[in-house]
Formats: sequence, C-alpha cells, structure tokens
Amino acid sequence: MLIQPLFIGTWELIAIVAIFLLLFGGKKIPELMEGIGKGVKSFKKGVKEIENEVKDVDRDESKKD
Repeated sequence: MLIQPLFIGTWELIAIVAIFLLLFGGKKIPELMEGIGKGVKSFKKGVKEIENEVKDVDRDESKKD
C-alpha cells in the first residue's frame, strides 16, 4: 500500500468542504476565512521582519571586516 499524505483527490476535497459547511454553516465561513487570511498576513509580515533583521546583522558584520 502506497501512502501519499500530501496529495488530496477531488472526492476527498469535496468531502472536506462538505464537512466544513456542516460544522460551521454558510454564514460563519467568510468570517473564518478572513481570520485565517489575517493570520497568514501577520505570519508573512513577521517572517519578512526577521529576514530583514538577519540581513541587517549580516551587513553590519561584513562592514566590520
């Protein structure tokens, strides 16, 4: 038996969406997606800030040499 955990087929995706609709209802889903979107945006902003800090430190260290 071959296990492919990263690949979701069409029917599995349909089942996940159907369960999601049953659990949260049609009115709650846009609110949930907005919250997820804000979370992803915040995460990307944090990653970008850390990358900039690392670049600044690296630049400062290269100037010292």
